Amino acid sequence: MRYLFLIVLISCSYLFIKMGFSATANPTVFGIKIFTNKLAFASHPKPVNEQSKFKIQDTLRLKPRNQLVKHNDSNIITGAEQTEIYGPVLKGKKVALVVNQTSVIGHTHLVDSMLSLGIKVQAIFAPEHGFRGDHSAGAKVNSAIDQKTGIKITSLYGKNKKPTAEDLAGIEYVVFDIQDVGVRFYTYISTMHYVMEACAENKIPFMILDRPNPNGHYVDGPVLDINFKSFIGMHPVPLVHGLTVGEFAQMIQGENWLANGKKCQLTVIKIKGYTHGSLYKLPIRPSPNLSTQESIYLYPSLGLFEGTNVSVGRGTPTPFEWLGRPGLKNGSTVYTPKKIPGVADDPPYEGKMCRGILLTEFCNHYLLDSKQIYLEWLPLFYKSNTIENGDFFKNSSFDRLAGSDKLRLQIIAGNTSAEIRESWKPGLIKYEAVRKKYLMYAM
Repeated sequence: MRYLFLIVLISCSYLFIKMGFSATANPTVFGIKIFTNKLAFASHPKPVNEQSKFKIQDTLRLKPRNQLVKHNDSNIITGAEQTEIYGPVLKGKKVALVVNQTSVIGHTHLVDSMLSLGIKVQAIFAPEHGFRGDHSAGAKVNSAIDQKTGIKITSLYGKNKKPTAEDLAGIEYVVFDIQDVGVRFYTYISTMHYVMEACAENKIPFMILDRPNPNGHYVDGPVLDINFKSFIGMHPVPLVHGLTVGEFAQMIQGENWLANGKKCQLTVIKIKGYTHGSLYKLPIRPSPNLSTQESIYLYPSLGLFEGTNVSVGRGTPTPFEWLGRPGLKNGSTVYTPKKIPGVADDPPYEGKMCRGILLTEFCNHYLLDSKQIYLEWLPLFYKSNTIENGDFFKNSSFDRLAGSDKLRLQIIAGNTSAEIRESWKPGLIKYEAVRKKYLMYAM
């Protein structure tokens, strides 16, 4: 009986090794979850020969999740859903909305809901990715007319990133309702900052219909040095700031971050039933390349790679679930980025096979419980870089994403993840004291 058990155990272990690390979970074998390969656009990821193991894939330390992300608690009621609170305030006012495809009440867009309530929506302002969320990252968004309602849509991601006095002429209230993901370089909070500033300058009340932060259950990363301030990082906050947009707006106002210390008349319609411990599944993708809940959880860790020569999977069906590049000698899967209009107009390494790792199951089994950015991949991919790959860092881009040049210099110097993380502590402690003043929801 002992020998039979050993034979079965060895056979199952061999099966597990042959299956490799990838994305789609199969039934467990003796309590061990095994994984099969997942389709990557036109090509299947393929296991690498066992003789050439790559240290990066050794970082995929899978373990059972402590908690599962269930369907959203029905007790969570977003600010937008509470029409009984803000409807009477806006009734009879000429209103401008800062909205995109995430601005919905159930299946109805906020623009339509407000018009049905008799609220005079006079103008729509659109952030990066546009009113319908159909522009790829960095693509210029042009102003237009909404064909359904005839309302003018003014882009805040084109010629201007801040509404002009002319844009706001006659407006009596500005309402912001956009789903954020809680990461400093996600530009919706930068758009919010500029709209608040315009409201302060033109003495127009500003209302936020608050929404949950899917990464609001932790705070981590380097705090931005204001010498590296840009549209992808305007505030001295950590990479993962742990605030809803309503809380963030209060911080902007309270810390005097608006130009010349101006203040706007700010109202936040709070979320009901939400805490920072809530694991909130987004019902609508917040931008074209965050198409799954896993990509949203991986985004804080993978977003920094946008400042390197490593692909995060733009041009595949599951961007921000991959790390890879052409010519990488080892890695557990391959994928080939393709152009996807409105999603990945010009993806890195378009049409070229990239080898690397697929991180979906790593996210589901490790990352969410860790409540921190996963740093190990950055130094490992840096060390694997070759002359043929070219420069690993896109210096100005990486530094703006990281919030300073310090992280790049630490990686070049060979600092360990533990050493890098230790250097973040003073800034995080200071930030937590500031954050505490503006929290509206329990931890």
